[in-house]
Amino acid sequence: MAKLSKNTLAAHFIFTIFIVSALAENGSSFARTMDKKVLGMKKEKLSHFRLYWHDIVGGKNPTAVPVVFPSRNSTTAFGMISVIDDPLTMGPELSSKMVGRAQGFYSAASQQEVGLLMAMNFAFMEGKYNGSTITILGRNTVFSKVREMPVIGGSGLFRFARGYVEARTHRFDLATGDAVVQYDCYVMHY
Repeated sequence: MAKLSKNTLAAHFIFTIFIVSALAENGSSFARTMDKKVLGMKKEKLSHFRLYWHDIVGGKNPTAVPVVFPSRNSTTAFGMISVIDDPLTMGPELSSKMVGRAQGFYSAASQQEVGLLMAMNFAFMEGKYNGSTITILGRNTVFSKVREMPVIGGSGLFRFARGYVEARTHRFDLATGDAVVQYDCYVMHY
């Protein structure tokens, strides 16, 4: 194999850089740096929302429906998956003003305690945030006094959202399994 001179190698390197740069400028690259103002992103702000999540598993109009049942020998409901479309209200009573719905699922993901994997969108249906969502994904140990889960994104006015929620059980009915949970949402968004 012939040995290339330093000048030939340098010329080849420069030519390669030129071709790669030209291709990138012609749109063959799948990623680019953008100015956030192009997307209408202004100053980032922190918002706090206090909502009440109504998980209704009993009665004729449940808002949480099991789609996979737990293992028969589990004391923690391990393996159970429920799909939810739970009302989100301004106060702890179901009759208080509904501002949105929690839509998604939860799964009993612990064999040692009642620990849920929560994956849900808080879909707002009222006021300024109508049509916007906050996405929550995290672990919920339901018998802990306070549970913290991350906000991993959102849509509409919550594009690029990040933050966390704190969940506190307000009421739990052992006979029906229905629950009302206070959610304090702390969300950074533009």
